[in-house]
Amino acid sequence: MANEVQPLNLHTKSWSVKIILAIFSILMLILVVGPLVWLAVHAFATEWKFPSYKPTGLTLEWFRKVFEVQALKEAMKSSFIISPIVVLVSAVICLPAAYASARYNYWGRRTFLIMMFSANAFPKIGLFATIATLYYFLNLMGTIVGVIIVQVLGTIIYMTWIPAAAFASVPKNLEEAARDAGASKFRVFRTITLRMAMPGILVAMVMSFIYAFDEAQGTFLVGAPNIYTMPTAMYAIVETYPIQVTAVFSILLTIPSVLLIGLARKHIIGGQLAEGFQIK
Repeated sequence: MANEVQPLNLHTKSWSVKIILAIFSILMLILVVGPLVWLAVHAFATEWKFPSYKPTGLTLEWFRKVFEVQALKEAMKSSFIISPIVVLVSAVICLPAAYASARYNYWGRRTFLIMMFSANAFPKIGLFATIATLYYFLNLMGTIVGVIIVQVLGTIIYMTWIPAAAFASVPKNLEEAARDAGASKFRVFRTITLRMAMPGILVAMVMSFIYAFDEAQGTFLVGAPNIYTMPTAMYAIVETYPIQVTAVFSILLTIPSVLLIGLARKHIIGGQLAEGFQIK
């Protein structure tokens, strides 16, 4: 008798798990997609006020208005100039450190990596305030150089940890075989090490760009009132422009991140991002 009841219980539990997962998936879909749908509707809506369940009409006027405002155009220009520079500067500084952390077991290596990670695990507003006092002394307040430095501080974690894991995953026997065949150190690095580590480096660059493009606290603190990027311009938009303009600008702010994640998704899903946060 017990043998007949057991399959029924298992079948009931299986359906219960499926129902719970379905409910959870629907809730997550609402939480993630809901705000995006809200933004999309408002971006094209002529007007949409409660309690009406639909907008009074659709228009592209709000997109034209965003590109007509000089301050918003300057903010977009600044974001698309500063963010790539931050990625390049971060790569120049961090990739050698990532390679050294992956290939050389020097004293304090693990402590260095853990301290770097822990420094990014806490709110940075205190650090930004301290940097601001130093910037006043160095005359870097309200300058592009000052904003780049602040944003680079936040990209170090991505540009060091993820490439370090990528370099560490390259089999050393391949490099040794190439050296035995007569290849120079630089050629081995260029054709084997760098090529095999490139997916991890690509993920690191994508994550660094997204961070720099979305960074607001430090950029606002040291850049205003001379330098405004798209995230810092959002403060003024929310307070002074119609909600439709805010929706349009939010969509424009989201597009680069979504496109980059889409281009690098196979490496992110393939584990390059997760492997980058493992200490070996």
